[in-house]
Parts: sequence; structure tokens; C-alpha cells
Amino acid sequence: MPIPRRAAAVTVPLLVSALTLAACGSGGADGPGSGGGDAGGKPEGAITFQTWNLRSRFKDYFTGLVAEFEKANPGVSVKWLDQPADNYADKLSADAAAGTLPDVVNVSPDLSFPLAKAGLLINLDKEPAAAKAKGAYTPEAWQGNVLPGLDGAYSFPWYLNTGPLFYNKALFRQAGLDPEKPPKSYGELFAAARAIAERSGGRIATLGGTPAVEDFGRYGVRLMNGDATRFTYNEPKGVELLTEYKKLYDLGGLDPQSLTSTPEQTGRKFLEQKVAMNPGSAHDLETFKKNAPGLYRELGITDAPSNTGKPNMYVMGLGVSSRSKHKAAAVAFARFVTDKKNQEAFAHKVAVFPSTAGSLDDPYWTNDDGTDEGRVRVASAKMLKGAVNYTPVVLSEEMKTVLKNEVAKALQGKKTPRQALDDAVAQSDKLLRQG
Repeated sequence: MPIPRRAAAVTVPLLVSALTLAACGSGGADGPGSGGGDAGGKPEGAITFQTWNLRSRFKDYFTGLVAEFEKANPGVSVKWLDQPADNYADKLSADAAAGTLPDVVNVSPDLSFPLAKAGLLINLDKEPAAAKAKGAYTPEAWQGNVLPGLDGAYSFPWYLNTGPLFYNKALFRQAGLDPEKPPKSYGELFAAARAIAERSGGRIATLGGTPAVEDFGRYGVRLMNGDATRFTYNEPKGVELLTEYKKLYDLGGLDPQSLTSTPEQTGRKFLEQKVAMNPGSAHDLETFKKNAPGLYRELGITDAPSNTGKPNMYVMGLGVSSRSKHKAAAVAFARFVTDKKNQEAFAHKVAVFPSTAGSLDDPYWTNDDGTDEGRVRVASAKMLKGAVNYTPVVLSEEMKTVLKNEVAKALQGKKTPRQALDDAVAQSDKLLRQG
């Protein structure tokens, strides 16, 4: 997929209708209608491998990877396909409906969910040839590919990503806060935001954006029921979080434009030192150094506050088609691409992180080399230990918009936090049923 961006969850509704037809008569991932061959047998045959918008930047890497695998497995040939970033879900949907899903396919959990539900991906936990590899990956990464209600992981973990939270130490210091102790919990965050707003006379906000679903997850809110058929973020703890944000908004701790601002606009507010905390990347550090040297000298890096002790992460994986005619070759190739050596090599080329056990203990991800990239890389790698993917796999962009709109009504006082979240859940549940 596009690196380092995560997959947009808009994909699920687009896939489901076509996959309903594709699933008819499939008998599930390993039942009648599934592909031929023993996944634990000798790798042989011609397979297809599809990535998500990676050819333009990493052609040599993947060409070399395929050649290396074919040399080690003379009975196998791999055809590499790459699809553009736009309309990737539509392409998967068309392939699924036509019965031409690639043998090994690049998916995020929100993309793998409808495919797995339709019986088109192998349940790796139930396929012995795949399940034995589970220990090669971090528990967090494997769990990130486990799908609710489907009893298993449906993609080999590939690369991971997370984002650090930047904060302005000078603004913390001016508010009487310890700049070396950024807030770790939401209680600490709200206390810091109140102090900054009060000391600045409401001129400085701590946050530039309204709470998204990941915030509810980090706060400790249960987002969905166990089989992902109903949203539950309107539970009392969710109402509590939104109530605290309402207090913050009224006090000036939340930027007045947060209801409508884009991430780019919020980033500019942080650059102008009108907002004290904001997500960012190594690229932002270069901008700060050039355009805001005062901010750059006072920049702190931390993780987003969490009441669960578990940071947020984004997960990418490789699924194996249950209808592959050469399952042994497909499983072996997916394992090869995602093994420790190849994951680490890929992560050294781009701003992503390997999901293989022990990889993040390497000095490359633990020792700050003094560069901006190294500073962010080390901070982010540290956050990935114990991290989870809070975004529900069935959450569409439309559902995100519903939540954002209802949160805005609560912050403006047009609805109570309870009413706003009840309405958001009702609308999202309806969309889920329609999907």
C-alpha cells in the first residue's frame, strides 16, 4: 500500500456485495470449492503476487525478491502484480467476484475481513503449514490480523506503522508543566490542557483535533461487540471521554477550528505554536528545522496518551487465497516475503517497521543516530511494543464521518455527549447492516 499511510477503511462496504456472490458455494476457506493442493506440501506451480502501489518506488526490491524465491524453489514461478492506490478495494472486489483473486495478496485488516468472511482467504491459525510460523512474528502483529467473529488470523503480518506525537516543550514550560514529562494518560492530558489554556488566557490550545475512534479505544472504551456486528462506543466510558472533550472545548484547550480543520491545517497551527501537541513524522521535523527553528529546538516526541497502556498501530499483511491451485507455493512465498531477513531489508528502505519477532531489538530501531529520521524511528519503534490496532475492521469512512459530525454537535452543545454517541452508533449500525 502507499507508504507510510494506512489503509482507508472505506473499503469494506465496497467489497461485501460482490463477495456475497463470490462466497456462494465456496464452502468456506477450506471447504468444497476451495483451491487445490496441500498447503504443507512441496512448493510448485505458477502463482500470482499482488502488492498495493509499490512498483513505482520499489520495483528493484520486489523483482529481486521474486528472483531469489524462484531460485530457491525451482518448481515455482511467481508473477508480480501491482495495483494503484486508488480504487484498490474495487479491484479486489472485481477479482473476488470473478474468481481471480491473486494467490498472495497485499491486504490490511479492513480489506481482509470481507474476503475472509466470504471464505476467500486461508485461516492461518487453522492451516498447519501456516500456523507453525506464528512464533516468527510478534504477538501484537499476529493478533492485529485476527479478525473478529472469524476465529483466526487471515494474513501473514508484514509491515507495521505508528506515529509519534510531537509536543512543544516551551509551551509546557510556560504553563508550569514539566516539559520532560508529557502526559501519558488521558487524565494527565486533560490536566495539562487545562493548565495551558488557563495560563495562556485561552490563546494556546493543547489539541487541534476532535476525538476519533482511536481515541475512544485508547481511553479504554469497548468499540464493538465480539463479532463486529454492532458498535458499542456509546457505553458510559465513551460518554465520559466526550464529556471531558466538551469541557476542554469550552475552556479553550481544544482548538476552536478543530470541528472542521484538516490534519494539514492543524499541522500549521502547531508550526505557528498555537497548538501544543500534534501527530507528526520525520518529514515534519525537517519542516520545523527550516521554517520554525525555535519550535524545532523545543520539540518533544512522545506517544499519544492512553489509558490502556497500549499504543495504536497500523497493520499490513499478506493473505493467501483459499482457492489457490498451488497453496503450498503461495504459503511458502508469503512466508518468504514476510520472514525476518526480508522484512528488515524492506523496513530499512522505507519508514515502516518489521513485524517479525526480535527485529525491533536491533540497534537500528533502538539507538538514536542523531538524525531526525533516527530520532523519530527510535521513538516510534519503542511504541510498537504492546501496540494494538484500535480501528475496527468494519469501520468505513462514512462511519468515521458520522462519528466526527456527532462529536461536533456535542462539543457545540447541540446535543448531550450521550445523545450524540447514541445517534452515531445508531447510524453506523444501520450502515453496517446495509453493508
